[in-house]
This record gives sequence, structure tokens and C-alpha cells, in this order.
Amino acid sequence: MASVSKVSILDYFNIVFEGENGKIESNCKACGTRIQAKRSVTSNFVTHLKRKHQAMYDDFVKRKDMKREGYSSGPMHTLTANGGNTRYTLTMGAGLGGRGAAGGMATLDGAAGGGVSRFDKHDPRQVLISEAITKMIVNDLQPVSMVENPGFRALLQLLEPRYTPDPQHYIQSQLLPTYAYQAQVTIRQALASAHALSLSLDVWRISSRATLGYLGVTCHFLSSEWQMRSALLACLPLTGDRVLSDFDEVCHSHGVSGRAFRVVADPLQGTTTVKPCCLPGFCQDGDEEDDTENGNNAKGDFRNGHGGEEATWEDSWEQGLGVCRVDCFSHSLGHCVREGLRSCLQLHSALAKACHFYNYITTVVPPEKLSQVFDGPGMMFGGQGSASPPVRDWAAQLKVLRRLLESVEILEEMSGPGEMVLGVSERALLRELTDTLEPFIEAWDMVSGERQADINTHRHVSISLALPCVLGLRKHLSESSTPCCPSLLASLSQAAERHLAPILEDPLYITATTLDPQFKLTWSSDPEWHRQVLLEELSKHSTDSNTERHPLSHTSPAPAPSSVSSLARPCKLFSFIKQRPMSQAKSLEQELGIYLREEPTDEEALHYWRRKTIDFPLLSQVAKRAFTIPACGTAVESIFSHAEHCLRPERGRVLPKNLETLIYLKANYRLLWT
Repeated sequence: MASVSKVSILDYFNIVFEGENGKIESNCKACGTRIQAKRSVTSNFVTHLKRKHQAMYDDFVKRKDMKREGYSSGPMHTLTANGGNTRYTLTMGAGLGGRGAAGGMATLDGAAGGGVSRFDKHDPRQVLISEAITKMIVNDLQPVSMVENPGFRALLQLLEPRYTPDPQHYIQSQLLPTYAYQAQVTIRQALASAHALSLSLDVWRISSRATLGYLGVTCHFLSSEWQMRSALLACLPLTGDRVLSDFDEVCHSHGVSGRAFRVVADPLQGTTTVKPCCLPGFCQDGDEEDDTENGNNAKGDFRNGHGGEEATWEDSWEQGLGVCRVDCFSHSLGHCVREGLRSCLQLHSALAKACHFYNYITTVVPPEKLSQVFDGPGMMFGGQGSASPPVRDWAAQLKVLRRLLESVEILEEMSGPGEMVLGVSERALLRELTDTLEPFIEAWDMVSGERQADINTHRHVSISLALPCVLGLRKHLSESSTPCCPSLLASLSQAAERHLAPILEDPLYITATTLDPQFKLTWSSDPEWHRQVLLEELSKHSTDSNTERHPLSHTSPAPAPSSVSSLARPCKLFSFIKQRPMSQAKSLEQELGIYLREEPTDEEALHYWRRKTIDFPLLSQVAKRAFTIPACGTAVESIFSHAEHCLRPERGRVLPKNLETLIYLKANYRLLWT
């Protein structure tokens, strides 16, 4: 009988190329599909057979089962101790009382020879379990070293005794790089046919004075099917003044150099990390805010072995990105709230007491009772007695605070008599705060709500929402009053003028909002002036679109010519039929006039412009570029925030390179495994 090693998944494929490090390219014998993988990691081949050729996959599994040794005639279970060395083999069939019988005797060092045979390394079951473990490590951002934990190995032994656990170094050097390579190939193929794209840059330093940090480069692109997609192109280690050159290299390697419409990046990201805005008193785990930590100190603390170069790097950051850079709208909202709260010191003590009260009730009140009050998504954010991670953004904390104030009497009854009681003046002050900031929460939920709830959510919100949000916030602040804390309203108004008001005069935001069919120019107090601004901006972008040069490999295929009805051709037989006037190409101004005369619609913007491409060819070219600019943060930004708590090298013993790969795979999880 042939040995187990003679049965291989590669029997169903023709190897056409072998490269370095065991990389191979093979064609499926059944359909000819080209599959790329490593010889040591064959999950791609197994997955292809299972999805496309079920009969061949079943045949492969059957052949493996025939070659594999089964259990011995007496089912044996091996008990291990002392680091996994086999010490005793006990026949379970004899029962617990058969200690003196021959069938129930334990044998030293597995001398009975009746142990369970292990899977071959190319066995489909072995490959799928290894893939599932790797997916768990990536999706949960777990340190790779967990696979060496005795408890984890004992669990695997219990669930599947035939499985041979992959060692830590194999996952780090083989599995993770292979999946990263697959993600890169998938992303580059998608970007090659993208209609339009923009980029986002996110910076994360592991601590305020650390020499270790990362730059995330995310691409937001419109696919050939007119679907918005986002992908992390790279997670780069911060290396001083080489960041911009590394960024250019990433753009070149992915074929997006010169193609990005805009780059979303905060102005001081080169020297500082903008941390999530939190309510005073609600910051946990040493995350109390200060000016240096939140990007309000122009000098910053990033050094990374290049002391004294912060100002130079800031200048190069601005000069390198130039006019293509736009601020992140969701971050600008956070800046407004942060500056408004900082100026009102009397709020700090009330917020701190409310946070202590929340921590107190989450400790003493049973969770089933608390769920009656905090029943919304993101409401339970981890008190002192909770294992849930803390919510670190101001909007979620304000929602918790509002629900707490609405049910404060009930919560006080649940918690019993104690010192953690909010006074009347404190309740009035906090209610005034939540009422004043409620429209800010609504704006935040529009652009970032689903992203914060789920890191893997791929909901894209364009900047067309930014301008209407700013107008609404401006109106709200002008009509509000804060008798308990007058400085709050004044500070919020000043912060909004500083961070948000420039959006109202920016031609880019005017264009994006007007080209959104649900808004058009209904928001404008001076439609004629905004129409002229819009025409100038559209003319500029339309010219740029026509003169833009792309590499040949990135040119989208020309659309097939549409079939023409026979009635469109002149014919003596149909001379009695009135001929339709020949359609003429409309100018940009004519397209805009027809578009604005139509009534606004709730139809999704990209769906509308895909349908209207023939009617408004010039406008649609500008629209699909403008809508690639996101108004919210990226998936990698949320991953950075999560990793800061669970994947620091001193806490999870994760090497920087491994952390970089895990973040990259986590951000692109849906591209690989969904």
C-alpha cells in the first residue's frame, strides 16, 4: 500500500512555475484556474477543490482516509504530562473499575502502541484547522505565542486528537506572510480596474514617548461594479523622515501613484497621534487627556531616534501631501467637542462623579437589571467589574451619560443607599451638556456610528454629509442657551468656527454636497453664487479627468458598443415616421442645469450616478471621484485603538513585525475570508 506522503493535494494541479521560498503557481486540472501559494501552505488548493470541484475534493478526502491509519482495535486515549511527553496510555473501554484487569492496565511510555495517528501536514482537515486558528488570531488580534500555551494545546488535543498543532515560528514565518501575500494580490487586482480612488493616512504611536509606531495607508476606491471598497495597502513602521518616501513606495507598488483624488490626513499627524476624544473623568487605564497627547501641542513627542526633527517632519508632511490633503471630518467633530469641554471646568467634577456612579452601579447591580437601562448598542462599556473593553470615544460616553440621567432614580434604587448620588445641580448641568451636544452625536453617528460598533464594517460615508452637518450644528449653537454653563456654548461656537466653518467655503465640499442627489442646492442660502463656485470646480476636475494619464496596465477596458435599433437608420420604407432629432453632447453647464432642475431624491448617490452616467457623463466623472473621499475614520484607526490595549509588545510579547502583519490582515479580513 502506498505511503501517506504519496497522496497530495497537488495531484489535482499542474505546477507551471516554482519560485523562491517555495512559491508555486499551478493550474487546476479540471478548470485550468491558476492558483498561487507556497508548497508548504496548501490551503488555497484545498479551498479551490472544495468550492469548485466537490467531487474531486471528496475523492481527495477519501484517498487520504484510506491511507490514514485509523484508531486501533481498542480505542486508546493518551494522557500526557510533563510538557507533553507521553507517560501513560489508558484503555478507556475497560471502565474506571477495571484497574486490575489486563484491559484496564496503564502502560508506560505508550508501549501498547495503540495511540491515535496524526494527520499528514497536507491533509484537508489539518489544513483547515490551521487556517481556522490563524483566522482566530487575526480576527481577535491575539498574540501568535498563544498557540504554545499548554491550555490551548490541551483544548486542541481534546477537540481533535489527530491534529498536529503548528508551532509559533511556522505561523509567523509561513502562514501569516502567505495570507498577507494573498491579500496584496487581491487588492492590486481590484485597484487595477478601479474607476476612482482616494487615500487615508492614520498614525499610531504605541505610547506618547515610545520609539515605535505605525502608519496605516488605506485606499477607498470605486470598483468596476460601482461599489465602494476600502483596503489597507500597508501598515508601515514610523521611521522618521522616511515616512513620506515609504508612502510613495507603497503607492507605486500598488499602482495608485498619481491616481489618488484626495488624501485624508490630519495636519499634525506627522508629529503627533490624535487620540480619541473622551469626556473628562471618563478616561480609563491612564488615558487622561492632555494637550500633548491629543495633538494640541505643535511640538509633539515623537522622536524615534531623530531628536529635534519634529518641525522638519511636520513641514515635509505638509509639503509632501500638498493641496491633495483634506482633514478628517469625524476628527474635526472630536476637536470641537474636546475644546468646548476643556474650557468649562465646572463640568469636569460633575462628569467625574457621573463616571464614578456608573462604575459603582456596574459593580453592585446585576447585569440583567442593568440591561433594562443600558440596552442600546455600545451602552455597556466596561465598568470596574466588567471584562468589556472601555469605550474610548466621546459620543458613546455621552449616550451612556444621557441614559444614566434618564434613569438615575431607578439606578439609585437598584444600587441601594450609598454615597454615589448625583445632586440636583449636577444633574441639571449634565442634562444641559447632553442637550447641547446631541446634534454633535447625531453627526458622529451619521459618519462613524457603524464603524465604531464593528471594526470589520465596510460602510463608506462620503464627505457630501459634512457641509449639511456643519450648517445644522451652526444653527443649533446659535439657537441654544446654556444658563448653567455659559462658557460651554461660547467655546463650542469658537471651536466650530475654527475647525468646521472652513468647510462651508471649500469648493470641494460644495461640489460633493451638490452632487449628492438628496441635497443638490437645497441647503444653499445663495444658490447663484454656489452654482458659479460649483461650475469652476467642476470645470477644473473635468479637465483633470480628461488629461490624467494612467499606466497602460491600469486602463479600464473600453465598453462594448451598444447595439443600434434598425429604426435609427434612414429607410424609405419608414419615411412616414417622424425622425427623432439627433442627440448632441451637452456642455458641463447644460448638464448641471438639467441636474439641478430635477427634484432631490433619497436614492443612494452612487446608485444614482451609475444610472445617470449616460445622461450626465461629465458630472458623473466628477461625482464618482468626489464620493471616494471618506468623512469618517478608517478600519485601521479602530484597530490601532484596540491594539493599543491588547497587543502592546510588553503585554502580548508580539514582535513589531508580527504586530504589523496582524494589523494588515485584520484590516483586510473581509477581502480574504468572507
